[in-house]
Formats: sequence, structure tokens, C-alpha cells
Amino acid sequence: MAINDYLDEKLVSHLDVHTQNEALETLVNLLDKEGKLHDREAFFEAILDREKIISTGIGIGVAIPHAKLQGYDDFFIAIGIQKNEGIQWKALDGLPVRLIFMIGGPEDQQTEYLNILSMITTAIKDEECRKALLKANSARDVVAIFEDL
Repeated sequence: MAINDYLDEKLVSHLDVHTQNEALETLVNLLDKEGKLHDREAFFEAILDREKIISTGIGIGVAIPHAKLQGYDDFFIAIGIQKNEGIQWKALDGLPVRLIFMIGGPEDQQTEYLNILSMITTAIKDEECRKALLKANSARDVVAIFEDL
């Protein structure tokens, strides 16, 4: 499996928001609009609950909010790219977030989830990859960046 197997141009959003909650809500709404969510409210609540445990801001301007729930068969990823000033996220390094990878899927497939997380973190550790994502002008450009990894 490759990260591109989980990506869809329709699930990429160039954000212009001011808060963490606005970013999370925008991506949840996108997932719901594209038919990925069985219950928008339950998924959004699970995302918020996870964020209360510990920030999903992993550092270097990246956050990976996630929720695994019953009733889902497959994993999906929505990508939010904050084009302007970063969002305060209580990230581990204290830096604002500009790249958000929201993962959702089945709660009983921990190995696949960890593989997805590993693929994302490996990709975003590369500074050139992060720069390319921030410069990308379209959803197609964003997905294409991951094709080359």
C-alpha cells in the first residue's frame, strides 16, 4: 500500500481559517460532503475528543487529527493546507500548523492505521515535501506530490 491509495483530490482543501476548530470543522464538512462519513457529528466529536487527550500537532507545522470508529470499512485522509498564517494547535514544538492530515476509518484495523501514519510522517519529515505542499496551487498538485514518494 502507498499513501496515494488513500488520497483523493476531492478531499484536499486550501484553508483560510483562524482557529484549530475552524480547520477541523472544515475538513470534517469536506469528508461529509464527499460521502465518507456515516455520522458527521459522531466523527467530529471523536476528532475533538482525541484532540483533548493530547494535541495532534506533531511539530514542524503539521497536525494529524484522527478518529477510528465502528462501522467504517476503509480508511480515508483529508488534507488541509493553510495558505496564510499558521494555526495555533498546541503542537509539540509550539509552532503553528499549516499542514493538516485528517485520518478516519475503522477502529479494528490498528496495523493499517499505523502504516498510514508511518507513511504520512515519513513523507512530511522531508522539508522539500512540506515546502512543495505549501506551494501547491491545486488539489491535483497536492496528490501528485505523494505520487513521487
